[in-house]
Amino acid sequence: MVDKVFDIIHTKKIKIHSNHAIHESVRLGILLAIVGGFLDAYTFIGRGGVFANAQTGNIIMLGAYAAKGEFGQALSHVPPILACMIGVIVVELIKKFYSRLFVSDWKQAVLIIEILAIIIVGFIPNTIPNIVVTVIVSFVASIQVSSFRKLVDSPYTTTMSTGNLRSASYAAFIAITEKDIKSAIRSIRYFTIIFSFIFGAFLGGFLTLNIGEKSIWCSAIVLICAVILLRIEEQKTISCES
Repeated sequence: MVDKVFDIIHTKKIKIHSNHAIHESVRLGILLAIVGGFLDAYTFIGRGGVFANAQTGNIIMLGAYAAKGEFGQALSHVPPILACMIGVIVVELIKKFYSRLFVSDWKQAVLIIEILAIIIVGFIPNTIPNIVVTVIVSFVASIQVSSFRKLVDSPYTTTMSTGNLRSASYAAFIAITEKDIKSAIRSIRYFTIIFSFIFGAFLGGFLTLNIGEKSIWCSAIVLICAVILLRIEEQKTISCES
């Protein structure tokens, strides 16, 4: 009986550790941040000079154009906002029905949907209005940021850097002033994600300038690596439990 209790505790520990390693690891965060930076640079340089990942700009422009009476321009900023909202709803639906998508983990389903959407974007020529691409990328960014919100033991985002920069700076301040090792490690994690985002933006900008609209497929390759990482860790978890 005692042995059985210890086996159950051991199994739960493995599960907790494995889930943490799979969905909240720095390795996965780096890949997702690269994609986040890539998509922003891609839409800004190659698809009309907009940042599709964050909706603050669209909300501001919506209000500003409405104040000027330019309602046509104001309404043009509504679709990306709606795409972001739909992304959040889609994630919740995936959580509920992911088993019907023939995947064992709902976050893998999210990444697969991202990959498919990004592949579609690569086929959209520059002759098509940029708003079409902006809406799709806004949707992709929304489902990613809604699905991956925790880095080890701290909240974070992979499609924008303002919150990460604040958290990194605060953790660094606590680490220095209070000689807190945990805060120092947390700060390093955040800065790792920030620099990954910057690298993704550089890569996205460079490839978009040199390849064009199909350069976005490179971000799909990064997401495929993320799916593979999740699959490998999932298999390790199964092996440990058995």
